[in-house]
Amino acid sequence: MTRRTRTLALTATAVAIALGATACGGSSSTTNSGAPTKGGTLTVLNQADYDHLDPQRVYTTEGSSMDEEFVRTLTGWDETGSSPKLVGDLATDTGTPSKGATVWTFHLRHGVKWQDGTEVTAQDVKYGVERTFSPDINGGPPYASQWLTGGSTYKGPYKGQQLASIQTPDKYTISFHLDQPVADFDQAAAMPVWSAVPKAHDTGSTYDTHVWSDGPYMFKSYTKNKELVLVKNPHWVKSTDPIRQQNVDEMDVKFGQDQAAIDQQIKADAGIAQTSIMQWPIAGSDLTTIANDSSLKSRFYKIPAPGINYMAINTRRVKDIRVRQAIEYAIDKTTVRGAFGGSAYGDYASTMLSPGIDGYKKFNLYSANPAGDLTKAKALMKQAGNPKPTMSLAVENQTTQEHFADAVKTSLGKIGVTVNITPIDKANYFSTVDNVKNQYDLTWMDWIADWPNASTVLPILFDGRQIAKLPQANQDQSYLNDPKVNAQIDKISKMASLVRANTAYGNLDEQIMKDASVVPLMYMNFSELGGSKVGGIIPDPILAEPSLVHAYVTH
Repeated sequence: MTRRTRTLALTATAVAIALGATACGGSSSTTNSGAPTKGGTLTVLNQADYDHLDPQRVYTTEGSSMDEEFVRTLTGWDETGSSPKLVGDLATDTGTPSKGATVWTFHLRHGVKWQDGTEVTAQDVKYGVERTFSPDINGGPPYASQWLTGGSTYKGPYKGQQLASIQTPDKYTISFHLDQPVADFDQAAAMPVWSAVPKAHDTGSTYDTHVWSDGPYMFKSYTKNKELVLVKNPHWVKSTDPIRQQNVDEMDVKFGQDQAAIDQQIKADAGIAQTSIMQWPIAGSDLTTIANDSSLKSRFYKIPAPGINYMAINTRRVKDIRVRQAIEYAIDKTTVRGAFGGSAYGDYASTMLSPGIDGYKKFNLYSANPAGDLTKAKALMKQAGNPKPTMSLAVENQTTQEHFADAVKTSLGKIGVTVNITPIDKANYFSTVDNVKNQYDLTWMDWIADWPNASTVLPILFDGRQIAKLPQANQDQSYLNDPKVNAQIDKISKMASLVRANTAYGNLDEQIMKDASVVPLMYMNFSELGGSKVGGIIPDPILAEPSLVHAYVTH
């Protein structure tokens, strides 16, 4: 998943090892930890609206984190301990595999209620998953269509058709029949895409604006790009929910302020800022100052992300590999990292798998100097016939991204490449660039593994067959469709040995870098700030977000 989009897949053993290594890093803290205060309003200040909140469409870290307040998933992550623990959420436990992990069965908790007091049923979960197959419900993760038997031809429930591979023998039991073994389906089931939707309240592509709640909070009002207000769901019962609390009376999410303005407002800690928190990272221009301010330590959340900040090179548009290799050498990562906040943001990257992710292999095929190697870059351009190309660069229309774009433009200008910067609205950035109709030569991206394993990164970002299969939700921004890479992805997916698979993923990462289809920039940390009266914040290493599931405000 990127900082506003994610991915998935691995075994229980791998996630335990990987999360144990990464879950507690950084200087994150739980502000005002202790017995939670009840009542009051928690304000969330975000620079832009969510791409989606519809559980079958959400594929962003901010959106997924907010969905936890009103969407129950089959399984979920209890993050109150030293490392995240997978538990049953809507389900009583983490599911039962059978037939070689090609069938997964879950039993739902009794007494989980929708906001109107009706009980959540297995049929609601089945309908929720089925709607992800509709062409109108786009943008979410691809796993249902990839895994469920019959999913390749199913077109969703809106014309009365059901998917036979999702079976509900009774009100509380649901089974998923897969066309391949998926040993970590229990972890996949923690994603909102596998959650329930009541058919009577589904409004198709507009469901984003009034998602029906089975969690502790429900929609009171939602004005896109302005404000989302959540209030208590009166039918939520704590005894049925092992993950969430219902401490505040209201959550008020406000959109549209510049991130630097949000940073300074919460830093000043006056008025409403005392009971406010952010979900988007601190602006690059503020990060170093805030990170080094000891007076802010108790409300500063630095969360190591299992992911990477990178720039994709469209291999369909930039066809000469020598030009792409020249770009690899020309980018000055020191100025790029400076745009995002310097060393506090993360270490320089040379691979697409980041340290801490199972399968990571340390290598560097291009410049050992993060400032780049212009001599090598110019030599490659000369070999390519000294073209003077003009390239489009897609970035978000916010200050940090503008500075990043300027850094890229300056770097590539030195090798004769003219860069035209294309700013895209922050709230719609990923849904725009993920649509294959909107192709750019260069695209800024970031990616966070759904769990820290290579299987949640490389197959999603570089399986070229997904370009045609998911034209409105394409994550392969480099448009790489290398038969060798595709074949290796298939081969690794069938490996029973985790050790062999991880080694193979490390080698696949190196093969992908040989194609010069992406420029890895930084292995990321994400840092946010909260007000002095905000408590119960749990650093979430799965989403790299400050989790709000236990949030409270003091009076």
